[in-house]
Amino acid sequence: MQQPIQIVKKSITLAAIVSAFVLSGSQLAVAWDYEGHRAVNQLALAALPKDFPAFVRVPEAAERVAFLAGEPDRWRNMGDDLPLSHCNGPDHYLDLEQLTDFGLTPQTVPLLRYDFTAKLALARAAHPENFPPIDPLKNKDHTRELVGFAPWAITEYCGKLRSGFSYLKAFQDYGGTPEEIANARQNIIYVMGVMGHYVGDCAQPLHVTHHHHGWVGANPHHYTTNYGFHAWIDGGFFRKTGGVQAEPLARRIRPARIVGDPLQADDLFRQMMAYLLETHKLVEPLYQLDQQRKLSADNADHQAGREFLEAQLVRGGQMLGDLWFSAWQQATEDKYLIRNLTERRALKGEKK
Repeated sequence: MQQPIQIVKKSITLAAIVSAFVLSGSQLAVAWDYEGHRAVNQLALAALPKDFPAFVRVPEAAERVAFLAGEPDRWRNMGDDLPLSHCNGPDHYLDLEQLTDFGLTPQTVPLLRYDFTAKLALARAAHPENFPPIDPLKNKDHTRELVGFAPWAITEYCGKLRSGFSYLKAFQDYGGTPEEIANARQNIIYVMGVMGHYVGDCAQPLHVTHHHHGWVGANPHHYTTNYGFHAWIDGGFFRKTGGVQAEPLARRIRPARIVGDPLQADDLFRQMMAYLLETHKLVEPLYQLDQQRKLSADNADHQAGREFLEAQLVRGGQMLGDLWFSAWQQATEDKYLIRNLTERRALKGEKK
């Protein structure tokens, strides 16, 4: 049986996290591109309790978790690989405003990714007049028909992580070989690191809106329409204003808590959608900060912009730590693997 859900005693200390990176020769995060995603994963590690599996906390594992935060963006760098671009690109965002074009709301979208995709296709077929034509030259990977899959991706990765903890437990308790246990641990580290990217994306307001590269459509408040706004928020602003200070941010992290009710199939997904909706409330305030030059590196009074974006890094790290902790606590028994390992052990006993 898995360990029962319990009150978290104490989170991993910042000093332990920092020392892990010093020992491994890496540097603390300085921006919200690759470095910013590393920061989110580092902050999530700081949220974990001391009794979280120790193999995750060794310096080499902590470094790998941080490194893997950039993996989904490295996949995106392969722009000429259309199958990879098609399956990976939409996992990074959800343009929430566009759901209404398809007759959907954040509360009515289906739990399952392919059910959602089918609804998008049916709505386009039923009411083509509601959708502007798509330029095929800008749609080689066939993603322009979509609005993003970010909350589905996060929920699916949580399932993968629960599975990892389940089969690790089975290998540990029912005679798994040292190699099997080591591989299971590495799989957990991999999933933890990669899923952190999508959780971090959804703390960045421009990943949950169709105003992702400058304001589009009616613009009565005259917000920026600069396509480069997204890149500036992701990393340019932090790089020009001194980078991210890890220690002050980690002090804002509370111990991880349970997210999602495992007895309700769609509860975790609905909570992930709520997480995106809270981020969406910050889209217009973000544009207002830009309009007030609080996101300008040339403005001496840019502290409000830094605090706004740092708060989102913390929010992403906090949610990620909660999801990792929940997957560990809520993992069920892998009965199929347990049965096979028991049979294997019995056969070995007979041979002896």
